[in-house]
Amino acid sequence: MATARKNSPPRAVEPTGHPAVAPRRTATNMLAGTIGHFVEWYDWYVYGVLAAVFADQIFPSTAFTPLVSALVTYAIGFVVRPLSGFVISPLADRYGRRVILAATIGGMAGGSLIIALTPPFSVIGYGAPLLFVLARVLQGISSGSEMQSAIAYMVENGSTNRRGLFGSLSNMASGLATLAATGIAAIMTSTLDSHDLAAWGWRIPFAIGGVLGVVGLLVRSRADESPEFEAEVENTSVVRQPARSRLRELLRNHPKALLQTAALSAPTVAYYTWATFLPTYAHVTTGRALASTLTGNAIGLGLLVVIVPLCGALSDRLGRRKPFPIIGAIGMVVAFYPLLLLLRQPGFGVYVIVTASGWVVLAIWQAVYPTIQADLFPAAVRVSGIGVAHQLVIAALGGTAPLIASAFLDAGHPMGVAVYMTIIVALCLVVYLTLPETGASGKRATATAAPTATEDVR
Repeated sequence: MATARKNSPPRAVEPTGHPAVAPRRTATNMLAGTIGHFVEWYDWYVYGVLAAVFADQIFPSTAFTPLVSALVTYAIGFVVRPLSGFVISPLADRYGRRVILAATIGGMAGGSLIIALTPPFSVIGYGAPLLFVLARVLQGISSGSEMQSAIAYMVENGSTNRRGLFGSLSNMASGLATLAATGIAAIMTSTLDSHDLAAWGWRIPFAIGGVLGVVGLLVRSRADESPEFEAEVENTSVVRQPARSRLRELLRNHPKALLQTAALSAPTVAYYTWATFLPTYAHVTTGRALASTLTGNAIGLGLLVVIVPLCGALSDRLGRRKPFPIIGAIGMVVAFYPLLLLLRQPGFGVYVIVTASGWVVLAIWQAVYPTIQADLFPAAVRVSGIGVAHQLVIAALGGTAPLIASAFLDAGHPMGVAVYMTIIVALCLVVYLTLPETGASGKRATATAAPTATEDVR
C-alpha cells in the first residue's frame, strides 16, 4: 500500500468514502467534462449529415463513388476507437483524467480543423482524401478516449447524492450536440445555393467544431483533477502499473464488471439506428419527405435532452440506479417492433409519435448507465474498464447499425431492423438483472472500506 504524500492536507471524505468536492469548482469541472462529449458528437454527426455535399470536392471518382469513399472514411473513425480503449484509457488511470481529457478534445479540434481547411481534390489531388483519413483517425482515437474518461471524471466529481445527475450529463451533451449539428447543417443548406454550399459552405460547420474544441481545451486546462483519482494515487499502487498490467488486472479481477459494462453500452445499436437511420428508413419505406422526418427526429431528440438529466437526478433522489436501464430496455423490447409497424400509417404526427416514443425509452436507458459503469470499477482501473468494454461494443454494434439496417431494407425485410435491435436489447436485459445496486440504497464497498489493489468496488 502506497503511503500518502508528505505534507498533503487531509482530504475531506463523505460518509460513503467518496472525497468531497469543493463547491466553487463544481460548475467548471462539469463544463470541462461535458464540452468534450458535445464536440465529439457534433463532429461525428456533422460529417455524416454533410458527406453527400463535400464528397465530390474531396474524393475522386474511381472504383468507388465519392460518396462511398466519404462514408468509408467516416467508418475509419469507428475502426480505431477500440484502440483507444486498450491503449489510451489506461493512461487516464495512471496519469489522471484531466490530462487525457485535454488531449482528447485537442485531437477532436485538430481533426475538425483539418477537415475544414483541406483543399479540394482538384488542387492537391490525393492529398485531400489522405488528409481526411488522417483527420478521421485523429477524431476516432480522440473520441474513443473521450467517453470513458469524461464519465469517470464527472461521476468522480459528483458528491454522493449527485453522481447520477453528473453521470447523465455526458449523454445529455451528446443529444444537444446532435441537435446542434442538425440545426447548423440545416441552416447552411437552406441559406446557401448548391454551388456555394459545395464550394465552401460545408466547411463552416467543421470550422465551428474546431473552434468549440479549442474553447473546450482552454476550459479543461482550468479544471481540477478528479478527487477520487487523487485519493487513489495516495492509497494504491495499482495506479502506477503499466497498461498491460492494468488490463490483466481487469481480466483477472473484474470480468463480470466488463460484461455488465458491455451490456449497458450495447443498446447503442438502437441509438445509432434511431439517430442516423430512422429518417431514411421512414423515407424509403413509406415515402415520407426526408425534411419532415429530420424535423420529427429533432423533436424526439429534444425530449431525450430533457429526460436524461431528469432521470439522472431522480436516481439520486431515489438512491437507486438499477431500475433505469431495466425499464429502458423493457421499453425497447416491447415498443420497437410496434413502433416501426406504426410508421406504415401516413402523417407527420404519426412519425413524431414513433420517433419520440423511441427517444423516451432510449433516454431512460441512457440516463444512468454511465454512473453505473463508473461504479462497477474501482478508480484505479475505472477508465480502462469502461473504455475496453464500451469501445469494443461501439465498434461492433454502433458503427454497423445503419449498414445492417440498410441491408435489411435492400433484402426486402424492413421489419428485420426491429427484430435485430430487439434481440440485442433483450440479451442485454438479462445481464441487467445481475447488476448490483450502486445507488445510495445499495450496499457499496466504499461505504465500509477503502479499496485495495485487487478489490472490485461494487
